[in-house]
Amino acid sequence: MHLGAIEAGGTKMVLAVADENMHILHRRTLPTRTPEETMPEMIAFFQAHPVQALGIGSFGPVDLNPSSPTFGYITKTPKLPWRDFPLVPSFEKALGIPCVLDTDVNAAALCEAQMGAGKGLKNCVYVTVGTGIGGGVYCEGELVHGLMHPEVGHMLLRAHPDDPAPEGFCPYHKGCLEGVASGPAIEKRWGVSARELPPEHPAWALEAHYLSQMCMNLIMTVSPEKIILGGGVMSQSHLFPMIRQETLRLLNGYVACIEQADDLIVPPACFPDSGLIGAVLLAKNAR
Repeated sequence: MHLGAIEAGGTKMVLAVADENMHILHRRTLPTRTPEETMPEMIAFFQAHPVQALGIGSFGPVDLNPSSPTFGYITKTPKLPWRDFPLVPSFEKALGIPCVLDTDVNAAALCEAQMGAGKGLKNCVYVTVGTGIGGGVYCEGELVHGLMHPEVGHMLLRAHPDDPAPEGFCPYHKGCLEGVASGPAIEKRWGVSARELPPEHPAWALEAHYLSQMCMNLIMTVSPEKIILGGGVMSQSHLFPMIRQETLRLLNGYVACIEQADDLIVPPACFPDSGLIGAVLLAKNAR
């Protein structure tokens, strides 16, 4: 049995065909252009490499409510050409196979929970910090869905006193996590990309300030056994000890079982393929 997977990101689409043992047999990466440009190429890939089911981990927000008339759609995304696009209906019509959609971060969370840094745990959270910020919550062996999927990137935070742009850059919310701590927010605030900033730059103290608040909020609300931080910004490895130290300071001894955070706040084990492998796992569960 061959399974299809798409990690649909804001800048690129990663397509793959895998077997049931999670071995990648075929792979292709495409730039994320408009649906009119990108969809025919993706459909052609899976027509050339037939699969029995397709899993998609997509940038969001997406409609995951089976009773909704827009189930399987990308909804109010800031990527305007993809807004209100019927992603799952388009693939099911073109390929004639079942498709399972979730967010890209939920797909990555599924991979890390079952095969990566959270393997063997009942509860963990995966957060990507990159072009945007999103989080997938894995609780009691299941991805969390409810009113919608989790939107960790839009939790509101207290501003750092030295932040020159404390309201951030989110078009929807002032002072939300994505607006102050995503890769584009770092670049807008300091005038250069995150990868060009040296470890001693004050940008990283601000970043640790915001991401540690996120970690504390997650600990207090979701009670994860691990918080897994991935994405391009987290490739700056000096951030991890800063975030761990600041998270412990914020907790201030309130959670007695957390004496150190080295094993609590960790990088992903399956990077850079967490989202893609998670999409294969979604396809494996297709009905």
